[in-house]
Amino acid sequence: MQVNFKILLLTLFVFSGLFKINAQEKELSKADKKFESYAFIDAQKIYLRLAGEGYESPELFQKLGDSYYFNAKYEESAQWYEKLVDRFPEAVTPEHLFRYAQALKALQNYNKSDEIMEAFRRAKGGDTRAELFEEEPDYLEDISYSDSDYEVENLRRTNSRYSDFGPMFYENKLIFASSRDTGTTKKYLHKWNNEPFLDFYQAPLDRETGELGTVEKFAERLNTRYHESSPSFTSDGRTIYFTRNNFAQGVKRTDKNGTIRLKIYKSEKRGDSWSDPKELPFNSDEYSVSHPALSPDNKKLYFASDMPGTTGFSDLWVVDILGDDEYSEPRNLGPKINTEGRENFPYISKKGNLYFSSDGRPGLGGLDIYVAATRKNGDIAYIINLGKPINSPQDDFAFIVDEFSNVGYFSTNRYFGMGGDDIFRFTRTIKAIPECRTRIVGTIRDAQTLLPIATATVSALDLDGNVLQTTDVDKNGKYELNPLCNTEILIRAEEPEYYSAEELVTTLIENKTKTVDLNLEPRITRINPGDDLAKLLKLNPIYFDFDRFNIRPDAALELVKVLAVMESNPTLVVEVRAHTDSRGGDAYNLTLSDKRAKATANYIVSRGIDPSRISGQGFGETQLQNECANGVDCTEEQHQLNRRSEFIVISY
Repeated sequence: MQVNFKILLLTLFVFSGLFKINAQEKELSKADKKFESYAFIDAQKIYLRLAGEGYESPELFQKLGDSYYFNAKYEESAQWYEKLVDRFPEAVTPEHLFRYAQALKALQNYNKSDEIMEAFRRAKGGDTRAELFEEEPDYLEDISYSDSDYEVENLRRTNSRYSDFGPMFYENKLIFASSRDTGTTKKYLHKWNNEPFLDFYQAPLDRETGELGTVEKFAERLNTRYHESSPSFTSDGRTIYFTRNNFAQGVKRTDKNGTIRLKIYKSEKRGDSWSDPKELPFNSDEYSVSHPALSPDNKKLYFASDMPGTTGFSDLWVVDILGDDEYSEPRNLGPKINTEGRENFPYISKKGNLYFSSDGRPGLGGLDIYVAATRKNGDIAYIINLGKPINSPQDDFAFIVDEFSNVGYFSTNRYFGMGGDDIFRFTRTIKAIPECRTRIVGTIRDAQTLLPIATATVSALDLDGNVLQTTDVDKNGKYELNPLCNTEILIRAEEPEYYSAEELVTTLIENKTKTVDLNLEPRITRINPGDDLAKLLKLNPIYFDFDRFNIRPDAALELVKVLAVMESNPTLVVEVRAHTDSRGGDAYNLTLSDKRAKATANYIVSRGIDPSRISGQGFGETQLQNECANGVDCTEEQHQLNRRSEFIVISY
């Protein structure tokens, strides 16, 4: 009898354990569905309950960390990422290493963050974020220089206990988005962060002092029960572009996974009221298009999107405004701007500078605000982090500025604010300081032979392109410049027989030396029809991700060299020819190579080359360089010889 009782107890114990496991799996499945639909707060509650019961898995720790990370709760996210790294190191993805490093930055644990970023770099060396981290080991010193240039303050009388962000100048007002009292019931809380949905608000603006008056609703006709944010107005104030959830005629729309995406809408002012908003034609139910920003001449519209062709989680894009409701095809701003991280909240100042936020570049933590200075032809000259106190260890974004009064506004979720996101005002105060000089030294070399160039000239330029200093190198290709301390300058090396090279530098404090070496590519002196520019320029292979044909950042760096040759030789006509190895079906390889060739040509066209001067054609495996045809056993190195892109000169 006693034995039977023990067996009964053991059976009950086993069944209770199985019941508990089954119940946990059901709860986990329920939480995962909420997580995948971006209901992070609801998913988080279930994950926390399971973790409290002792349940552990890499997926649980990943998603708990993510649920806090995507709501900018970096302290909590760091705790769960730490458990993931400690208990399941083999299951840690490179992306979770990056998020862990970002969360540590937000806590100002920069040493530990750099350790994790180094692990990320080793795990994903070709990633732009890893390369930028490796290139800027002294990034904290470099981006802290502007502490004394800005005075910032929280607009406590304007902000609420909810999220307030995305300010924009409009007439003598400041228009922004807020999730303060919406007049709706709890069923309209956003499941991402459990806050009310955003609407447009306005506050009177004193242009001289920057002071704001009483806040009230703006353009009730534009507000719905879902999100509206990120307004951008034409210079005459008669047209607004803005972000809204995928919501029209009172009906919300979703993608194939049930997710409500973001879209850009346009409305025109007729008399004193705004027209019914219209969707822009490049919106989609399958991806988000958001944060519109008009150029000062109203001819271009910049925005953020994760549409096909995006490098990271979101990239910056631009379209030309061709007429009423007519737009060009969207163009990606390319690898100079975009990383594998998040780029968003673009803003074009009256002087034509592009301000944006990114978490893919070395910064103080979270989203940092950057400015991309543009040349007269629209090309990006250089990008700098605005530094403290504009940026903080938390998210800083949605920057606008009146560059003539040096007064502006930005949004941040830094600690000790009023609510989730707050609007800050800043005033730039250029303070007089004693002249301080520092040293920049380096060597100018031939990029192909690495031999020093004894006939080069090196210049230091300010952010407006004005030459500050010029010097000739010595017989060993060495130079020295003595620019002002704590400034952003451009170091440019030039020699008539070479293409120029330049690098953006933050100078150091007095008596400190920074080394800036530059390698110059020789100019091509003779080009003949039939030549392959890939060989003449000694291009590195143009790699594509498996089964993909989008241009990777490492490939873009090589294509810039082709672009430079075509710009300096305006009659040059080129055909891109893409080839594959013999692995895979013949028809499949032919189609894939053709898509890659055309994507390569389209990338060069997007950088300003006339479409009549470059075309693309795929040859699949029809022109193998060796005997590695179908069925032949070859090494990876032998197959690699057949995977190539050629840039054949058609005419010159």
